[in-house]
Amino acid sequence: MITVLAATPLLFLALASPGTQQDPTSASQQSEVREAVSERRYVPLEQVMADAMRRYPGKLVEVELEDDEYEIEILGPDGVVMELEYDAVTGRLLKIEVDD
Repeated sequence: MITVLAATPLLFLALASPGTQQDPTSASQQSEVREAVSERRYVPLEQVMADAMRRYPGKLVEVELEDDEYEIEILGPDGVVMELEYDAVTGRLLKIEVDD
């Protein structure tokens, strides 16, 4: 699982397994993702984030890339966190749900 956290307008990739220390191979995995985007195997993250923020304006909470899907969580002004899932290959929106 690749997680992108937005603490500032600048985003960074952080690879971690739930409940564990950061994966020591994170740099190589991040490179693989960058390579996939540059080779156009994945759509750029910025493209799906822009679509998600248009649909649900708010604060970007988390972005993950897992199993060829971008998962974007947005905290709305009403306090509800929405999760949007996109196909990383096509950029198509796959699912929208309220995050529990």
